[in-house]
Amino acid sequence: MTADRYPAPAKLNLMLRVVGRRHDGYHLLQSVFQFVDLSDYLSFDSAPPRHFSCNGGLPDIPPERELTLRAGRLLAEECGLREGIRIALEKHLPAGGGIGGGSSDAATTLIVLNQLWGCGLTRQELMELGIRLGADVPIFIFGQSAWAEGIGEKLFPVPALPEHSYLLVHPGISVSTAEIFDDPQLTRQHPPITIGAFLDGAQENTLEPLVRSRYRDIDACLSWMVSEKLSGAMLTGSGACCFGRLPEGSDGASLMAHLDPSWKAWTVKGSNRHPLHDLSKE
Repeated sequence: MTADRYPAPAKLNLMLRVVGRRHDGYHLLQSVFQFVDLSDYLSFDSAPPRHFSCNGGLPDIPPERELTLRAGRLLAEECGLREGIRIALEKHLPAGGGIGGGSSDAATTLIVLNQLWGCGLTRQELMELGIRLGADVPIFIFGQSAWAEGIGEKLFPVPALPEHSYLLVHPGISVSTAEIFDDPQLTRQHPPITIGAFLDGAQENTLEPLVRSRYRDIDACLSWMVSEKLSGAMLTGSGACCFGRLPEGSDGASLMAHLDPSWKAWTVKGSNRHPLHDLSKE
């Protein structure tokens, strides 16, 4: 990482359970997050007062919905600043992949601009801004592997997770999180579990059966992973990305050689610490 190029890493949900729903429609969850070493990258340059632009983002996202721009404006408004910023976004994380691409970009924007603009907000204050942009944004500001509850905003560190190597596969489609959570067939009342139960092997994603029934490419991807004996093959988030643990010593190359050509894959390594963790003050 250079001084002017900042990573926005992907995350995996190593477990995800829907345990209820609030009166305002938000779903209550339990999840375990871990970062991986696959990232978008952002650069920031000064701009005239209150001018915000982003180059390199997803082409179909209008400026008013671009999360990096929303994050920059929100921070400037919160701190009473007239600053502007030009953002260059080098996009590698697929949209609708369940690995937090847009949320991670927004978090990196908040973390970096908080420092560049001298705002002085604490990590907790940045997380409180982040939840206004999206439920996954705070985990990237929290900066370490975590157990999550509520709508994802109640975070507790889980620092000793194994940092396995994974094959991460995107089966060439995008999944709408809103559509999955709005589906009347979604089971919303799974019993909560404990961190101990997760560590003992309760590591399912309760969204997975519904997503597999709606998207045959995801079903095919997970079935392929099982056939290749990838340990713990699972959907991350609401999809579309799937992951499975690589055998010890494997670089994943032989597996990727047999992938469906419409799919994209990466070998990634889990990380319990966000690369920008030390830019935020407690």
